[in-house]
Amino acid sequence: MSKKILCKYFNKFLGFLFPPACPICSAPVEIHGELCGDCWSCFDWIDGPHCAICGYPFPDGYEPNANAKCPVCASGKNELDFIRAACIYDDMSRSVMLPFKHGGRIKFAKFMSRAMIWALRDLDIKPDIVMPVPLANRRLFQRGYNQATLLAREIAHAYSVPIDFDSVHRKYRPNMGHKTNAQRFEHIRGVFDVAYPEKILDKKILLVDDVMTSGATFAEMARVLRRAGAAEIYGVVFCRVVRAE
Repeated sequence: MSKKILCKYFNKFLGFLFPPACPICSAPVEIHGELCGDCWSCFDWIDGPHCAICGYPFPDGYEPNANAKCPVCASGKNELDFIRAACIYDDMSRSVMLPFKHGGRIKFAKFMSRAMIWALRDLDIKPDIVMPVPLANRRLFQRGYNQATLLAREIAHAYSVPIDFDSVHRKYRPNMGHKTNAQRFEHIRGVFDVAYPEKILDKKILLVDDVMTSGATFAEMARVLRRAGAAEIYGVVFCRVVRAE
């Protein structure tokens, strides 16, 4: 019996022992890791008109053309070539993201990463590597895992490219907390260092993180990666903060 057939029967056996269930509410589902319809509908997915560059959702009722840009991207202040987010950071996404990030609920990674792949659907990008935003060693030791790495695995698989875990290192600094956007950009300045520039040179890089608040983390990573010779830099997150107009 071939290895492929053995794996098929083994997966069926596991499915019999552990039936697929929604990772949030435990309702029955068809595939391990996917959400049930009720839980899926609770998220504010970004599926309407948005900025062509950073994916920032436009207000309801606004009907821009396909290449419309938000004020930040129109002014040329976005450091990345493209950014996308699966959903808006609100009570629902926070109730998933915080336990995933700080509480060991790593079972959320599969549906979160799948949603992030879905968020990239309108971009014809061909990254050479997927790079999770690194944690400082002290924080990695405290938490036990890097949540961005967990999200990056399925995304890298979807693009059939490797994950780069070690080309960029991060210095430890206290959490940014409730800092203003300007303070966030200043706080993270100089925190990243490219350890292996030869792995970055001329590469198209897809950065992965869990949440984007001000964009300071992506912007600083993009700055050091471009200095190391990266060709193009994209970013994707599960959720992003959207300011009320």
